Amino acid sequence: MRGQSRLDSFSSILAGVAHRLGLESKMFEARLRRQWPDIVGEPIAAHTRPDQVRFKKLYVLVHNSVWLQQLTFLKPVLLEKVNAMAGQPLVTEIVLRIGEFTADHSSTAESTTDPEPLAIQPSPQLLQEITLHAQGIQDQALREHLVTLMAQALSQPESPPRSARRSP
Repeated sequence: MRGQSRLDSFSSILAGVAHRLGLESKMFEARLRRQWPDIVGEPIAAHTRPDQVRFKKLYVLVHNSVWLQQLTFLKPVLLEKVNAMAGQPLVTEIVLRIGEFTADHSSTAESTTDPEPLAIQPSPQLLQEITLHAQGIQDQALREHLVTLMAQALSQPESPPRSARRSP
């Protein structure tokens, strides 16, 4: 194992943990949300938000029917850009839905400082599983950072359910 660089080892460990915990899709969704303004551009990002990826379909919330109509024509271009960001064809279709969403922190508003404390803590079983997977990392600081990042990723609240509720 001495022949491999530490970065390759870290990458393979992270990929293995993500696969074992079934987080590949969630990690892709998080990366997609974070890079959305870079992928689609600020004007479109201000009126849209990627919601989820299910069965190779990317569900995108749009501000109103005007944006939904305009983006219908841009689906092939958006699909190409999303898959280019992923580095492989993870999405085969884009489904546009009108929905309410708050403005997430844009990529320009995000800083490189440590994230805020989590409102939801991971379960002890999940924390134990994460710690078990990270044991292969010899650098203690790197191992602790990986455990913290994975705990944060797994503790993020889910998007609000998209039910058929209508406002009066």
